[in-house]
Amino acid sequence: MLGIIIVALSVLSAAYLIAKKYYAPGALLLVGLITLGVAAVVGPEPILTGKKVTHLEGLDVIQTFTNLLQTRTAGLGMNIMAIAGFSSYMSAIGASKALVQISVKPLTLIHSPYLVMSLGLILSLILNIFIPSAAGLALLLMVSLYPVMIAAGVSRQSAAATILIGGSCCFGPSGGNNLLAAELTKMHVMDFFLNVQVMVGWAAVVVMLVVNYFVQKTLDQKDLASGRITQADFQLPDAAPDEKKDGKEERKVPAFYALFPLIPVVLLFVFSPLMYKGIRMEVVTALLTATFTAFVIDGLIRRNLRESIANMKSYAQGMGKVFTSTVFLIVCAEVFAAGLTKSGGIATIIQAAAGMDAGAAAVFTVMFLIVVGCAFVMGSGNAPFFSFAPMIPDAAAAVGANAAFMMSPLQLISGMGRSSSPVAGVTIAVSGLSGVDPFVLIRRSIPVMVCSIIAVYVSALLQI
Repeated sequence: MLGIIIVALSVLSAAYLIAKKYYAPGALLLVGLITLGVAAVVGPEPILTGKKVTHLEGLDVIQTFTNLLQTRTAGLGMNIMAIAGFSSYMSAIGASKALVQISVKPLTLIHSPYLVMSLGLILSLILNIFIPSAAGLALLLMVSLYPVMIAAGVSRQSAAATILIGGSCCFGPSGGNNLLAAELTKMHVMDFFLNVQVMVGWAAVVVMLVVNYFVQKTLDQKDLASGRITQADFQLPDAAPDEKKDGKEERKVPAFYALFPLIPVVLLFVFSPLMYKGIRMEVVTALLTATFTAFVIDGLIRRNLRESIANMKSYAQGMGKVFTSTVFLIVCAEVFAAGLTKSGGIATIIQAAAGMDAGAAAVFTVMFLIVVGCAFVMGSGNAPFFSFAPMIPDAAAAVGANAAFMMSPLQLISGMGRSSSPVAGVTIAVSGLSGVDPFVLIRRSIPVMVCSIIAVYVSALLQI
């Protein structure tokens, strides 16, 4: 019970500070460190174990922050920084603008901007099968798809929210949650994907496409009429008329430069587990390959080595900028999540749900609500599912339910809850690159995610 009280107080404290416009990373870090400190004293287990334990509880609190900073900077943080650097370099050499320009002409054949947006969402959902990282996929699409949707006539807010939503389902055989679910249910991962995940999730995809269309269209119209957004929000910042860089006339580039931003997506698609396993391709490797390819071709066309090398500075600047605005916030959010986990409150709630002497529908409903709530609060799709999943097979067996069909919806909604959270890494990443406030993004994603979550719930109830 004490752990549950600690979780509640921590969540309320963080929510209060952020609502009062305190610096979000600092607020989350402060509350997270205090919660870890309390957990070190009253928690059911030590907050750190293994080789990196300091053997002094007070230092273990700081060491938790150190560990997260090291792992996230080298892992997800490096992916985000590499993508931001790539995005900045594409803008510097004119490739991003070329993509917009070459996309406008065929898009004029489609007279509904929001149909273009919906096609973009379908593309995002398909790519999510091959690129399981929601943040990595979203940032790749911010380079390629985001400007196309704005060029079609939707607002920056709608385009960014659609990209945030596009990585919410976590379909496919290669994501961490999917692999864990397949292992726990003793199924081959492709069998779990095709015969369980797709069966549960197809209804949510249909609902997501329909609801997103009407939510974004309605909010664009409503916000434009109220003055919350203006006509400037329907243009890319660097597409403003009469804009010049450093007082110089902007250089025109060949149309094929539009292909450069697509290279990483193509590489990751081709060298994915479902396409060709012979070559292993990481996100950063794909980005660097695309960057060096663009550098060589741009250098041959530009014929100015000094200028070509100078443009590489934009890559480093993009990486540095996104570290301060995005990566640090992700680490602080994870310190906050670690505090909630180590307090023991979440484990108490999970054990109570798993031990309920009730029917399958009741047990599933409690599990369902806990996972989606934790995913929203923590801003993570992995943390709540990894905590809860090992208990599902026994809980399902106790009530005579199908463990796989109980597991899959929880995996799906963990991603949907994350895409509704203002502290999720993917939300922060999209916000940082689009310039749209995280709370503006989730105002547009939450209605879509709630309807999709309900669709998953109903679909699962019919099968468990």
